[in-house]
Amino acid sequence: MSANKTKESIELIYRIRRNHIMKLVPLGDRVVLKQVEAEETTKSGLILTTSAQEKPQEAEVIAVGPGGMVDGKEVTMQVKPGDKVIYSKYAGNEVKLEGEEYIIVRQNDILAVVE
Repeated sequence: MSANKTKESIELIYRIRRNHIMKLVPLGDRVVLKQVEAEETTKSGLILTTSAQEKPQEAEVIAVGPGGMVDGKEVTMQVKPGDKVIYSKYAGNEVKLEGEEYIIVRQNDILAVVE
């Protein structure tokens, strides 16, 4: 193998690894959400510090589990990727993956779909 072919192979492997995207695949009735940005200012124009910003309860659905039998009951998933939802304030687990923050909740922690 020539030096050029070896260099091209190394560059290709680097590009593949660099562009590799991990996926969160939820199980059962779980849903992966991406939280909307918190308000940084109040309606009157005051700038809020990060600790003073209220955790938003609105998010976009990123991925949905298959549903099926969960805790002995048949669960049909009612949300789909792309839906905007309101979820229970203290629900779910926060996960950080490749610099992005997500929340994994059970479907019954989702209160409404925003249309």
